[in-house]
Amino acid sequence: MAFSQRDQSVLDFERSWWLIPGPKDRAIREHLGMSATQYYRTLKRLADDPAAVQYDPLTVRRLQRSASKKNVRVLAAEGEDV
Repeated sequence: MAFSQRDQSVLDFERSWWLIPGPKDRAIREHLGMSATQYYRTLKRLADDPAAVQYDPLTVRRLQRSASKKNVRVLAAEGEDV
């Protein structure tokens, strides 16, 4: 899938969502017109997209670090060696 204007909008939102008052899921719906589930699936896909890294390297690398930390926590909870 090609990097789209919507992908840019999702990264722009992720970069600054905390400036918007109210719950994040409501802001996602109001500003992007998508469900929180769709939003997080899009973020997960964008974390592995070289075009997304080129567009907003700081935000995408933060997403990658966050996903990596989550994977470590899941493996630790399952008793796997990390």
